[in-house]
Amino acid sequence: MTESQWYTIQKHLPKPAKTGRPRCDDRATIDAIMFVLITGCRWIDLPAQYGSKSSAHRRFQNLQQKGIWKKILKSAIASAHKQNKLNLQKISVDSSSISNKKGAT
Repeated sequence: MTESQWYTIQKHLPKPAKTGRPRCDDRATIDAIMFVLITGCRWIDLPAQYGSKSSAHRRFQNLQQKGIWKKILKSAIASAHKQNKLNLQKISVDSSSISNKKGAT
């Protein structure tokens, strides 16, 4: 990830706790999370170079529960739009549909 990308993400991450055990390096953990999300590999298959699989997975879940990924995505979209790298007038959504069982609501 580039320095600019890291800066966009870093400013949304919660500050480390002042007490207790220090957490794993934020950038290395986010790199691990991004590797899993981009490649689609299982957390258990995360290469050792990214550090602890369980720490990365736990941090991913924690950030998800706190809504931080949504904030990061919103910030990235706004940044891309400001740089004219994104045209918000043309948007495509990919989805799939399944029929609902008879009588189910």
